[in-house]
Amino acid sequence: MNSPRIDVIRQEVKKYHDHCYDHYKLFEQGSWLYKPVQSVMELLNYFDEQDKVTVLDLGAGVGRNSIPIAQKLKGRNGQVVCVDLLDTAIDKLKAYGDEYEVAEFIFPVKEDIGTFSIQENEYDYIVAVSSLEHVESEEVFERVLVTMEKGTKSGGINCLIVNSEVEEMDMETGSKLDALMEVNISTEQMHEKLRAMYKGWNELLVITKPLEYQIERNGKQILLKTNAITYAVQKGF
Repeated sequence: MNSPRIDVIRQEVKKYHDHCYDHYKLFEQGSWLYKPVQSVMELLNYFDEQDKVTVLDLGAGVGRNSIPIAQKLKGRNGQVVCVDLLDTAIDKLKAYGDEYEVAEFIFPVKEDIGTFSIQENEYDYIVAVSSLEHVESEEVFERVLVTMEKGTKSGGINCLIVNSEVEEMDMETGSKLDALMEVNISTEQMHEKLRAMYKGWNELLVITKPLEYQIERNGKQILLKTNAITYAVQKGF
């Protein structure tokens, strides 16, 4: 059972994403749904000569990355397993799969990524964009990383984008708010955790980018600041 604080965070995250998914269409300008993450798509090029590619998208949402990945798999064997906890995300993901004619490659799973079972040596490519920090604790975070590591085939790639040192501020009053993030640790700690979990893997991309953007929560304008870490690694052959 989640703690009261985790329940509050989950409710607020749900409200924010449901509003976004209802008011912005996938790949239309105006929100972060406008286009896939560049690094996620570029790393997919590693598998261009591979006939069958199995992909896992943890926290897939409505398919911002999954749909373009599936489009690139057309003409080949493969699948994109898309895990998300929100009913709205799963329903719209299915609809977008049909709209963009890639439904045969998309396998939606409604589940908390903290409890989703990853079989060993199952996937060529595992993607987790701004999702791992939403598991309920650091312990669960580390456990998911272990299953991701074990679930990746030889030569496979994991691409993570994880927020760290998240801060929130009420833009009207300037007061600092409790950051609604389940796992919120320092950037240095996050780097240490990732490198420890993926010890022996080849680092393909390591970037830390300070970001800030404005969101609305319960009628209030909130400034959110974060150090977003892009961490992409390849398992040895």
